[in-house]
Amino acid sequence: MLSPPSTRRGVRRLSSVSATLGDLSLGPSVVVPPQHMEQPSDAHETAAALEMAKRRISRISANEPISTPTTPPVTSTTDAYAFAFDIDGVLIRGGEAIPEAIEAMKVLNGQNEYGVKIPYIFVTNGGGKSEEERCLDLSRQLHMEVSPGQFICGHTPMREMAERYGTVLVVGGEGEKCRQVAEGYGFKDVCTPGDIIKDNVNTTPFRKLTKDEQENSRKRNFGEAEIEAVFVFADSRDWAGDQQIILDLLMSKKGRLGTRSETFDEGPPIFFSHNDMVWATSHDHTRLGMGALRASLEAMFKAMTGKEMKSTAFGKPQVGTFQFATRLLQQWRKDVHGIDSPPQTVYFVGDTPESDIRGTNEFNESPLCENTWYSILVRTGVFREGSKPRFTPMATVDNVLEAVKHGMQREVTKAMKAQVSDGSGEGQGVIPEEDQLQDAIISDD
Repeated sequence: MLSPPSTRRGVRRLSSVSATLGDLSLGPSVVVPPQHMEQPSDAHETAAALEMAKRRISRISANEPISTPTTPPVTSTTDAYAFAFDIDGVLIRGGEAIPEAIEAMKVLNGQNEYGVKIPYIFVTNGGGKSEEERCLDLSRQLHMEVSPGQFICGHTPMREMAERYGTVLVVGGEGEKCRQVAEGYGFKDVCTPGDIIKDNVNTTPFRKLTKDEQENSRKRNFGEAEIEAVFVFADSRDWAGDQQIILDLLMSKKGRLGTRSETFDEGPPIFFSHNDMVWATSHDHTRLGMGALRASLEAMFKAMTGKEMKSTAFGKPQVGTFQFATRLLQQWRKDVHGIDSPPQTVYFVGDTPESDIRGTNEFNESPLCENTWYSILVRTGVFREGSKPRFTPMATVDNVLEAVKHGMQREVTKAMKAQVSDGSGEGQGVIPEEDQLQDAIISDD
């Protein structure tokens, strides 16, 4: 039997209807559907604990002192395993919740035959929105409590580069959102393609700024500015114009527009928040993603200079994303269970073999992985039945609910085998009692 949920001290509960990004920036928060504002839902414990864990990680990275609970709270949440979910094509499609996703979240939050809660995070290559904005979106779409601390975006690692670069160009996304995300990450001088076109309308012959773009773009003399790095935060809304500006910079002398390097190796570095070639939308077929933009730029740079374009991609399948997810879950486990190691198994549920499955499998096999990462492919997104994925998942299921059930059943089987092998049963081969089994599922140590 699950104990009634209680709120976590120091974490504010904000309505998904009225909360703003400004509200979420004021301190630890959980976004709550209106129907749960009076009483915390089963999802509150996981959301609040991961919010605090992620903030502790940020303070550790900044060499700031932190405090970890000396006495872990009473919890019915297992520490043995966790789930990590891609969002588009797994939980959401075309801006709407996939029906099984809502039920899957209920199962994770304790509405299952064992009465056990399972921690979970969201790892998405989707860019152009801050973790706080994605939190607001997902709370409204899935009608559940979630916190920004549960989200890892493709551009999340770019936060750590804010102190390294001064003037930077950010590309992609709607309107000024990417600039706002970058400034929220701590970048001090952020410019956009709109700023560059406003300074010189001849930069992109076939693109003219709209009235809103004219008003929002910032005036400056780019002939006197040196752009130190290019960050593609989200999918481009204007491939032709954005690629022209990026190529101008890559072929420039030290990021100064209007110049041309003789060696084509003096331009600023370029970073992509992910490398997904395609992604799932409400369209019948997959649509081109940031990886396609990167491939196009590489081809044009090679055609124009004869050289290979050097670039860096974050997000899945890059190992850094999975390392950060592991650190987050380890901090959560330390806070909630007093155990300073990550959960024994993390089930990653994705729809894209080239990023989700490849990244999970490669990280699981790398010496950097401290636990087991188990890949599960769903059929609700990029992957389609009848095609053979380039990277083989450990399991393939119809939807996210089946993925959750698969992971839970696997853990139940492991717990049963462990109970029998260590002599907890009354005799060899005896199945443990239900309360013994639940204890084994909840605690791995």
